[in-house]
Amino acid sequence: MEQNEAESYFKGRGSQIKTDNKFLKYRYVSEHIEGLDEPLIQSPQTKVYQEHSKSIVNKIESPDLGMMYSLNPYQGCEHGCSYCYARNTHEYYGFDAGLDFESKIIAKANAARLLEKLFHKASWKPAPISISGNTDCYQPLERKMELTRSLLKVFAQYGHPVGMITKNSLILRDLDLLQDLAADKLVKVFISITSLDENVRRRMEPRTASATKRLKTIEELSKAGVPVGVMCAPIIPGLTDHETPAILKAAADHGALSAGMNVVRLNGSVGPIFEDWIHKNFPDRAPKVIDQICSMHGGQLNDSQFGRRMRGEGKVAEMINLLFATSKRKYFAGRTMPEFDLSKFRKGGNLNLF
Repeated sequence: MEQNEAESYFKGRGSQIKTDNKFLKYRYVSEHIEGLDEPLIQSPQTKVYQEHSKSIVNKIESPDLGMMYSLNPYQGCEHGCSYCYARNTHEYYGFDAGLDFESKIIAKANAARLLEKLFHKASWKPAPISISGNTDCYQPLERKMELTRSLLKVFAQYGHPVGMITKNSLILRDLDLLQDLAADKLVKVFISITSLDENVRRRMEPRTASATKRLKTIEELSKAGVPVGVMCAPIIPGLTDHETPAILKAAADHGALSAGMNVVRLNGSVGPIFEDWIHKNFPDRAPKVIDQICSMHGGQLNDSQFGRRMRGEGKVAEMINLLFATSKRKYFAGRTMPEFDLSKFRKGGNLNLF
């Protein structure tokens, strides 16, 4: 990164640009920068918006995802991962998928109440609900708002199964609730690890826990009896793909019971955000990384076809999937996540005497 670029680089932010929102009529442009008294785009301060939703649980229609329902207490994510597929959802709120996504966070303050209301419906049948199907439920704002903790209390009270995925060690704050749920086979946790290289992690996922902390989190959860796995995702060819064996070995050594993966895909506005990011942070690798990503998705950065979008196709994708499968067999032989116990669900919560 050259000196002028370094001076204008927004530290602590994954995206360095504001992208166009296809739902908006107007957009920001800098056609004549010599006429500006100050930069048009500056590093934003985080703002929190509260949304009072009518529902909180979404049914998952995608056959690629191993979950039936998802729940997201936050929209937008301060973690700022440059590759995050969830960025596109921010456009529905009138924001952009770039800097807005990681600085304008929408919190669903009534999440726990809506979840409890769902559990009281006569039509509701217990089925695993995944917290963080879209944005991370343990992003920095959770330390203050505790929306995720309030949700876990409801899951524990009603004996309902819950899955979780995060890249933040803040989850250890809720170890008491996770242990209660684990005792009844009602929780599974996945810790996402994309890279063990701090230079890569710090630039690519600027406000997340370090890989060392994530491995320690796996270890602490495992020791506490909470079933935990590792999600090696997204795997980025030319940047992180070579780390797959080391990530899986480290996770297994720290007590992980399972491992999952998917390859990177850059749909919608995520494409230009990631391209801008990779050229500014790893200019020597950028052409190779972009070319190999395109090679996995029929010559495009994006891919929306079920069955192919998560694993890719072509020689690069084949090598990535083979390396993951071989590493998983080597380090996770004989290990498995326990099944959820759906019989523990209590329609009336702890007040149900029957």
